[in-house]
Amino acid sequence: MSERKMVAVLSFFILVLVGVVVWQRLAFRSGTQKKLLGMAEELKNILDRDGGAGLMVFTDNKGLAALAAQINRLLEKHRKAKAGYYRSEMASKRMLSNISHDIKTPMTVVLGYLEIMRLKGECSGEMLEKTEKKARNVMELIDQFFTLAKLESGDTDMEMARIEAGGICRETILGFYEMLHFQWQAGSSGKEGAESSGEEAFCLEIDIPEEPVYVWGNKEALQRILSNLISNVIRYGREGRYLGVFLREKEEEIWIDVVDKGKGIAPEFAESVFERLFTMDDSRSRKVQGNGLGLTIAKNLALQMGGDIVLESVPCQKTTFTLQLKKAAHKVYGERNS
Repeated sequence: MSERKMVAVLSFFILVLVGVVVWQRLAFRSGTQKKLLGMAEELKNILDRDGGAGLMVFTDNKGLAALAAQINRLLEKHRKAKAGYYRSEMASKRMLSNISHDIKTPMTVVLGYLEIMRLKGECSGEMLEKTEKKARNVMELIDQFFTLAKLESGDTDMEMARIEAGGICRETILGFYEMLHFQWQAGSSGKEGAESSGEEAFCLEIDIPEEPVYVWGNKEALQRILSNLISNVIRYGREGRYLGVFLREKEEEIWIDVVDKGKGIAPEFAESVFERLFTMDDSRSRKVQGNGLGLTIAKNLALQMGGDIVLESVPCQKTTFTLQLKKAAHKVYGERNS
């Protein structure tokens, strides 16, 4: 074969190879573009229908498969964000309804007392005392809403330090002494108080170690958490006539249990008791007077201190709210009490 024919044959094969490569490139680009257009159309349908389906792509192209996987991740985040928005919107509507009820009720009473005093033309001490009490209830409710709003917005500057939990527990319990007649039971601390008889008497059982137990937290926040938990016992666990406060140490944490033996919390409400303005069916009775903010505030304060509050309840037997906080190192010699 002559040299000229060899060159011609090689040139032909080269042209054929170039043609095949160009055709493959064009076919690949056309196929990829077609698949991308199909993905775009399917994604548009998913968004228009607002459904829960994901993007389905059948391809050997690893790039397209990876793109589809990331799009599905975005769709899942979008669905979760939308569900969270709807939950938040429903909670806000419920909150506004409850705020209206909780503020309107005492204000109606205040206006009624003022109207009675206006018609009688005199201001009795008893009537003024009732009016002042209702007005203070409104101010307390507004203060709780303000506190919760600051906590949820992260606008609370909480100073953390090592604090002695046992002393704070005892101090908080004593703050409720005049509210209820306690019938004391001795715990491991070995102290037993005087008994008080009567139908309204609460049996108080405490188990707080004598030696200091240090936690990492904020004293005012811990006092408020305990006050809210004990107040919750008084409002909703009153039928059991029992209040237990127990301080336990577990590895790197300390647990404070606040226990009552009232009617308890049904399992279907266990996850809802820490929600804003959640109250049981009887919470708006004249005797209970709960507003559904105490446990929410307590939970938020615990979380801000790096802890948590968990609930365990067996209706009509025993209900336990457990505050979990991080343990702090023991006090060094010569350091003052916090």
